[in-house]
Amino acid sequence: MTTADERITVKPLRRNRDFGLLWVGAGFSYLGSRVTALVYPMLLLWGGGSTVTAGLLGFTALLPQLVVQLPAGAFVDRRDRRKLMIASELGIVLAVGSLVVPLLGGHLWLPQLFAVAFVEGSLQVVYQLAERSAVPQLVPPEQLPAAYSGNEARTRAASMLGQPAGTALFAVGNAVPLLLAVGTRIVALASLLGIRASFDAARKVSQAPVLADIGDGIRWLWRQRFLRAVLLILAGTNMINQMLVFAMLPLFRAEGWANGLVGVVVASASAGGLVGALTAGLWMRIWGLRRILIVATAVWAIVTLLVAPVHNVVVIGMLFAASGYVGGAFNVPAIVYVMRITPPEMQGRVSSVANLVSYGAMALGWAVEGPLLEMMTPRQTIITIGAGLTLITVSAILSPAIRGAVSAAETEPLA
Repeated sequence: MTTADERITVKPLRRNRDFGLLWVGAGFSYLGSRVTALVYPMLLLWGGGSTVTAGLLGFTALLPQLVVQLPAGAFVDRRDRRKLMIASELGIVLAVGSLVVPLLGGHLWLPQLFAVAFVEGSLQVVYQLAERSAVPQLVPPEQLPAAYSGNEARTRAASMLGQPAGTALFAVGNAVPLLLAVGTRIVALASLLGIRASFDAARKVSQAPVLADIGDGIRWLWRQRFLRAVLLILAGTNMINQMLVFAMLPLFRAEGWANGLVGVVVASASAGGLVGALTAGLWMRIWGLRRILIVATAVWAIVTLLVAPVHNVVVIGMLFAASGYVGGAFNVPAIVYVMRITPPEMQGRVSSVANLVSYGAMALGWAVEGPLLEMMTPRQTIITIGAGLTLITVSAILSPAIRGAVSAAETEPLA
């Protein structure tokens, strides 16, 4: 006979006050990061800088994905996650705000711009790891798919709004988008301060040296054969997709299209990703992670090759939206899979290793695309990018680790 205690129902996610505040605050935080993402290289390119220098700036902004991830993951697992998020937002406010005054005076000091891009990227890594690790502490396990689906949709919406807002405001004044970015961070801070629940309730804090903790996270992930292969494939696709985004800047200049359209086209990928995230639950109920991965890489390759010959902005935006849809639909089951199989006390470290492999490659994309654009036209580089994605798709299909997936979480529907 079922007792009253056993019949206790979990309140709907929409009525979870603390998760709601975290969701809203992180949305404004990511909005701020998307506002500045294209503005930094535009400050250089529209100021007469070369594509190589702009590529190095993009690389610098994403370099923290390579050099900060591992120590950040260890600290997230052993420090108060809420305090880390607050400190990260305060640091970003000061860093981005420091650019406003010289820009209003008509000055741009290149070393400062590079430093701000690196600092913002570093603190965003800490914030992202802490926020992702906090979610399982605020919602019950059965609501994790819905929670991470909502988070992915929120992040895509932030990109959809932030990138066109940044490029449009750049036309008003190059310091204006930075003021907006600072304002969004202040809203994110206010949301964090309103959260009552602990972000750290279900974990044991390690007393081992930081390097030992980092090593534990690396070894744990390395033993996950299927996950290791997935992350390596994602590293390649993320690197190449960043090269595609970079190629849009000189392509639009060469075609004589308006500056603001760059952000609109790139944001269309976020719009597609928003829809993809909202429908990710459907794909999770139909396919396993293995099939979703293979289909995603194939669609990315096809869409990119279709972009190369197109001379219509609307069509390019539609193709970017299709690519973004696939990304949103894939990211949710991938995140749910990782967080479900990872022990709570290791979630920060494992997430940091996963991000290092999959997203650290994005920094390399900017570094590689700059010199490539010096040797080829933008459309020629897009064809090269599409060919690279085709090779990755074939590798995913033939990978022994992917083909040999055996667990239900890898081959069967996740929800």
